[in-house]
Amino acid sequence: MTARELDAAGITAPALRAAYAACRDLNARHGRTYFLAARLLPVERRCAVHALYGFARWADDIVDGLDRRETPAERDRLLGLLEEDLAAGLRGGGAAHPVVRAVADTADRYGIDPRLFTDFLASMRADLTVTDYPTYQDLHRYMHGSAAVIGLQMLPVLGTVTDRAEAEPYAARLGVAFQLTNFLRDVGEDLDRGRVYLPGDLLAAHGVDRPLLQWSRRTGRDDARIRAALVAAAGLTRGVYRDAQPGIAMLEPRVRPCIRTAFVLYGGILDAIAEDGYAVLHRRSAVPRRRRAAVAAAGLARVLAARVPVAARGGSASGPPHHRSAARRGRGAAR
Repeated sequence: MTARELDAAGITAPALRAAYAACRDLNARHGRTYFLAARLLPVERRCAVHALYGFARWADDIVDGLDRRETPAERDRLLGLLEEDLAAGLRGGGAAHPVVRAVADTADRYGIDPRLFTDFLASMRADLTVTDYPTYQDLHRYMHGSAAVIGLQMLPVLGTVTDRAEAEPYAARLGVAFQLTNFLRDVGEDLDRGRVYLPGDLLAAHGVDRPLLQWSRRTGRDDARIRAALVAAAGLTRGVYRDAQPGIAMLEPRVRPCIRTAFVLYGGILDAIAEDGYAVLHRRSAVPRRRRAAVAAAGLARVLAARVPVAARGGSASGPPHHRSAARRGRGAAR
């Protein structure tokens, strides 16, 4: 976390600054698309977004880290400890882990509903025992906790020009669209973990089942049935993006470039998958660096354009929209 970002957010306590910095470092290592888009946010809001995504990344690593050797029971115990640490942090009693300390502080500053974290951890725990989803409805219930709540957590940080309740369904859908994109990109890696996140009914409609996916992964050979199922999954995902898109206009103008950039970059992963011939069982598709840079440059231009009306009105370009209780607790947050 840069000193400028921390200062702009009003985060002054050294231990808390270090906690937010740990979240930023975690995201910089693991999320190229997300991290690039986050740099387009107003400077005073980046810390909170890094905290939310850092916590999600930390929990996900407990469940899915390929370099971990814990049994499912041990991972469940670690999730339980994380849950206890978060509960302590949300109660204001302080959290032991730096990432948890930062996300608890963010939840307090922006008044984020604690139930969203409960739902998220419930989906993380499901990953320890659930290995497939028979229908899209089943998968969607899982994604409420694993993806939709991320969009809902972000909304108080981003701010809206409409009533927040009106924007919430769109924020949830965008979180789902991003996760469906990840599921499609990571079919092979998830299969190695013993999981299939593509809906069973969608696969069955094209004559695909787990053994066929495992055969393709093991042999490196393609199958027309698998390709057809993956094309259908991509079509389903694009539909969720379309449903989510109107919500971008409901956000505060200064944050729209960030979310629009993430929208385009993640959608670009679907394009990359198609360009790779839907070979997701054999390699991981990625948006080319030059294309990512072009999208980011366009986002930066929109950021600069969004600042002009604020300056023309003589208003301030800083200050998070919902620092609900930071001043009350003496954290020196910018109002």
